[in-house]
Amino acid sequence: MNIVANSEPRIASLKVTSDSILAQLTDGRAISVPLAWSWRLSEATPQQRNKFEILGNGQGVHWDELDEDISAWGMLYGVPAHRSQRVSRSRRPKTSTPIRRVKLAP
Repeated sequence: MNIVANSEPRIASLKVTSDSILAQLTDGRAISVPLAWSWRLSEATPQQRNKFEILGNGQGVHWDELDEDISAWGMLYGVPAHRSQRVSRSRRPKTSTPIRRVKLAP
């Protein structure tokens, strides 16, 4: 008789440090991704980073206060969370180069 085990990665426990997100999976593997993979976690305080909930059977992790979710699959297979274009544009530094206005002849 063959029994097929669930091959989906599941998070058993999680720890967030100042530079990494470390997950212990239910199958015994430990994985780590850079904290920079989540811009929301990167910009959060250590207290905010530690207020998370493991979802379902360990499919992912949710930070309610930060509106952030990371899946076990994404951590394992390398899928960072990118900042949306709307947020990226609003947080870009303003340039100090003045804009030249050219007057056109009628």
